Amino acid sequence: MDLLIKNGLVYHQGAFHHTSITISGDKIVAMGCEEKQEGFEEIDASGKYVMPGFIDIHTHGAVGVDINHAAGTDILKVSRFFASQGTTGWFASIVTDTEENTLRAIQSICETMDHPEPGAELLGIHLEGPFLSQEYKGAMAGDLLRKADWPLLQKYQQAAGGRIRYITVSPEVDGVPGLIKEACRLGIVVAIGHSGADYETAMACIHHGARCATHIFNAMKGLHHHAPAISGAVLESDIYCEAICDGRHLHPAIVRLLLKAKGADRVVAVTDSIMAAGLSDGRYVLGANAIEVINGDARLVSDGTRAGSTLTMIQALRNLKAFTGKPLEDLIPLLTINPARLLGLEQRKGTIDPGKDADLVILDEDLTVETTLVGGRIAYAKDSMA
Repeated sequence: MDLLIKNGLVYHQGAFHHTSITISGDKIVAMGCEEKQEGFEEIDASGKYVMPGFIDIHTHGAVGVDINHAAGTDILKVSRFFASQGTTGWFASIVTDTEENTLRAIQSICETMDHPEPGAELLGIHLEGPFLSQEYKGAMAGDLLRKADWPLLQKYQQAAGGRIRYITVSPEVDGVPGLIKEACRLGIVVAIGHSGADYETAMACIHHGARCATHIFNAMKGLHHHAPAISGAVLESDIYCEAICDGRHLHPAIVRLLLKAKGADRVVAVTDSIMAAGLSDGRYVLGANAIEVINGDARLVSDGTRAGSTLTMIQALRNLKAFTGKPLEDLIPLLTINPARLLGLEQRKGTIDPGKDADLVILDEDLTVETTLVGGRIAYAKDSMA
């Protein structure tokens, strides 16, 4: 499809500009050309924001679909829902599970990637575990956590055809520092989290190649002035931090403090959403665990531990605006170019520039998603859903 998006307030190079975007096929080919072109459809974006599509690197599902249990058709349902929330690309996060169930989930994700349909693009796999700390397991199944196992990770990556792009590990778990080096060589971006590691151990893993912290401050030993721990190492270093900006996982003041400490170029907004996202309160699952959602807050039935979220990316943007009071142009990178850079996608995604994938979201002044384009195709249009 060839498209001309006209009269929009387009986010480009850190600021908004009244301009147009020309799309041919799945790519942005030009900016600023307002003339009608033969054979091009037009979208009038007058009075609307036009931004790069959001990229969610940490989500376990939505609309009744749990990634650990999902078939390919289920995953496509998640992609369509995410497109309605402004997300154009996402990584399917598999929580710690049995080897059999993990391999089955990997297969379903890969089959979906091999046969894409309209919706947010499934970009790869995130393994959250199983090489995680028992003490800081959060909503993970403790009996399935294990020490670092390089042959197992190789087995998973072989089954995935190289599509495991991201993994969360705990620095203090036996064998993890060495695993980080090997994972990096395998092309996997490593995040540290679910951890009570001391400062020195965490910093050593950062030096070994860890590039991000999973859901900062959650399932993680806190900062103390005598013992900075993993939180202190993450804040002092220049690695990225995932942030769940739902108002539950992080107090708004902590979000503001995080942005001051890390800078807006090192924070990545994620949802960590579970199958309850987009649905009402009730009983759900997250991998091997039973979950209850009350007032949108997801917790383990067993002990009340918070277990993922019901957040969406567009709500994360609205929350960031409310929490910080910052202009939109300062916050958009957290949902776009930052995750793209972290996962090595910045040549194709994350900004609006000629040559980039035509992954765009059009929002009204109230930050409601009007239209989402993925690869130059309309994946969601509010008007068509009325």
